[in-house]
Amino acid sequence: MPFQTTATRLWKSLTPDERLHASASFFAEPPPELAAAAVGALVKARHLRPQAARALAPDAQARILATVLDPGEPLAQGLLVGLHLAERRPLLAAFLDALALPHEDGILKEEADAAPPVDAAAARGAIGALAAFPADHVRTYLNTLWLQDPERWQALEGADSDSA
Repeated sequence: MPFQTTATRLWKSLTPDERLHASASFFAEPPPELAAAAVGALVKARHLRPQAARALAPDAQARILATVLDPGEPLAQGLLVGLHLAERRPLLAAFLDALALPHEDGILKEEADAAPPVDAAAARGAIGALAAFPADHVRTYLNTLWLQDPERWQALEGADSDSA
């Protein structure tokens, strides 16, 4: 099955529970560059005034945002990152370890920028190392990586179905 081609499409493909976890993670530490977009999505979803949306408790904000199927591409990307940086860090770390890419708790370090794009054989091997994780979590993570940098992670598209 091919990857979703936009973060919004990938966001829509998540289960309601996954969207709630992603939204909760996002609102636990909202990235400043996406905070206004998140408030805007809340305002639009519930016809709230911006002040009222900002005044909501983070868990209420997360519940509302989880129901928004089209939060916009930048916000969808931020939400997908939030999903993975919350409960799925062990998956990230296992994948990056299998590729021997330098990282800190699943987040690539700057020196990883010098590494060449991942080749198909390395991608298949690293995906194989994720057999202990739920297949849908692995697929969502690989799709998220590919969306963030299609050139670097090009080998992931198709390799996930070969190895899963």
